Amino acid sequence: MARAAVEILAERGDAPAAGLIVPPAAAEPPHSSLVVQPGDHPEPGAGSRAAAEAVAAAAALVRGDDEVWVLLSGGTTSLVGAPVEGVSPDDLSALYSLLLGSGLDIAAMNRVRKRFSRWGGGRLAQALAPARVRVYVVSDVIGDDLASIGSGPLVADPATAADVRGLLERAGLWHRVPRSTRELVARAERREIPETPKPGDQAFAHVTLELIASNRLALEAAARRAAELGLAPVISDLPLAGEAAAAGASVAATLSQHCAPGGIPQPEVAGARRLGDRAGGVCLIWGGETTVTLGNVEPGLGGRCQELALAAARELRGASTGLALLAAGTDGRDGPTDAAGAIVDGRTWDAARAAGRDPAVDLAAHDAYRALDAAGALLRPGLTGTNVMDVVIGVCLQGMVARLA
Repeated sequence: MARAAVEILAERGDAPAAGLIVPPAAAEPPHSSLVVQPGDHPEPGAGSRAAAEAVAAAAALVRGDDEVWVLLSGGTTSLVGAPVEGVSPDDLSALYSLLLGSGLDIAAMNRVRKRFSRWGGGRLAQALAPARVRVYVVSDVIGDDLASIGSGPLVADPATAADVRGLLERAGLWHRVPRSTRELVARAERREIPETPKPGDQAFAHVTLELIASNRLALEAAARRAAELGLAPVISDLPLAGEAAAAGASVAATLSQHCAPGGIPQPEVAGARRLGDRAGGVCLIWGGETTVTLGNVEPGLGGRCQELALAAARELRGASTGLALLAAGTDGRDGPTDAAGAIVDGRTWDAARAAGRDPAVDLAAHDAYRALDAAGALLRPGLTGTNVMDVVIGVCLQGMVARLA
């Protein structure tokens, strides 16, 4: 995003006066005026706190008559994840870790996290006001809610402290979150400390936001590429959501129904639209973001895409050659691992067993990484620089396709 911004400015005969890039790993800046300060992801750490301080230093340079471009993507919540006053870094990390294993979707998690994040919930807009601020957003949330993406650092926070308490109570988390965070919510409810900036606050008077990339655009790009390869693409209009293992079983079952020889012809995937017919086979495409509820299980190693893929592998066990399914995070990283996800087929489940793993035990223990690694199914593309949630792509090659009406 920063590289593109520098190129666009250069085309206009201009250049950034100063700026900051917060990626998940060290990188060379695209312009000498830009500073790179890596943060931590998916949970905040020392790098995130250093990045939050760098954001403060950059904001302090902004004058009222300046124009500021903010290039915002998913992951921002963690990358600049420093706590507000009254919450320690350890408590913030504990809160983030609890939420990541709670089963809450990203919008609900960020409704909570922004309350305790130094730059979340519109606080960055306050720091930059009254400068003109253009925000270019890459969405990683279902529905592209601007207040949720990156915890909405430049968007008014519609949720009150009472709303946050209610959300945590309904999720059974209120008495599990750190005490300092409960006290902060209670103080805001008693109006002892200010609420997060709300709609109508003057901090947002000169802020404009534009969505420039989303999961839907990624799915449509995948569909175009599938068509170029001779496949009939079908994009599901129903976003991937809910528990990863259940979603994996569901998408694999749908893929099998479409691809099994002699299977019942399926007019289309539920909630999907066709983008043309090809003789080479069919490509079913889903997008969204699932969740993994850890409960009281001590988790193994993996992420939501790996858990989805391993559950799909169980459903696909024994399927004929010509059918395969990919589940991956578009940012190139799934959970705290070096893999974006996995590619599975009818052989993957038994391949993991032959390599000495029990994939059923691994799936139950949220330890999908080790089973998929043993089976040689992990996908490791490296960091992509873009985060637009997850994609799941199922392919059936010609000769393995139930005729679509």
